[in-house]
Amino acid sequence: MGELIPLFPLGSPLFPGVVLPLQIFEPRYRRLVADLVARPEGSGPRSFGVVAIRQGWEVERVAPAEALFDVGCTAVLRAVTPQADGGYRLVTVGADRFRLLDVVVADDPPYLQAEVEWLGEEEAAEEAAGDAEGLVTEPGTLTPADDDVAASVARGSLDVLVSSVSGLFARYVTEVAALRSGGGPLEVDDEEEAELLADLGLDGSDADGPGADTSDGAAAALLRQVGDDARGLSYLVASAALLTTDDRQALLAESATRRRLAAESRLLRRELTLLRELGAVPVPIQQFAGPMTPN
Repeated sequence: MGELIPLFPLGSPLFPGVVLPLQIFEPRYRRLVADLVARPEGSGPRSFGVVAIRQGWEVERVAPAEALFDVGCTAVLRAVTPQADGGYRLVTVGADRFRLLDVVVADDPPYLQAEVEWLGEEEAAEEAAGDAEGLVTEPGTLTPADDDVAASVARGSLDVLVSSVSGLFARYVTEVAALRSGGGPLEVDDEEEAELLADLGLDGSDADGPGADTSDGAAAALLRQVGDDARGLSYLVASAALLTTDDRQALLAESATRRRLAAESRLLRRELTLLRELGAVPVPIQQFAGPMTPN
């Protein structure tokens, strides 16, 4: 059996390091927040699992294990503000990835729970292996010096990927901004940048969030948040680009930063081509959905 955690289904996956604000209305999720807040200090993290919905909106009306994607990410409570109506405003941050083993539906607690196994990142193993597969001709022929070369090549190739994805993402954000402004000059004002950040799932008014300080441009404001952190960049792009849920889910399920960045390079090139050929910004499919519950 895996570890049992509270579960919060959403229309799109959450990624490690990404800020997720939530407005909690529904009674079962009010109870979830109350249970987390009531936990004594040191009794475990005040977090819950976020997992994307594969089909439908009311997960309990179908088999939950079939309605949900199998890889999710925990959301750690950073701020909880009770509301006059009994709800909560939350600020959470994505933390650890997990795989669903089973979904538990019960009357008490009224919210979903899940048995999960934790997914590690493959950074150390990936760097140790480097790009050795491109250097080895026969099993066992690498010397320690060859291992050093492989590791150096691996670090170098990762740097190239980071530079490539950063550049593609900056162009992508700029082109989205240009299309939002009606196809005019690529420069956009603060109000337009704030709207762009909102469309990208970010809040430009949140001084501590990924969209903080848009004065230097939306793309620069986003990329400043991750600097030279390859893993952080990979999760920023995965969460901010207007990709399909399936694309985002595939990126979340990828355990190696290098492979995640390589996939994002391909996706960004595809999206840039579509933006130029169609001349329109994609709209998340959820906007065409019928009525659903507040949470």
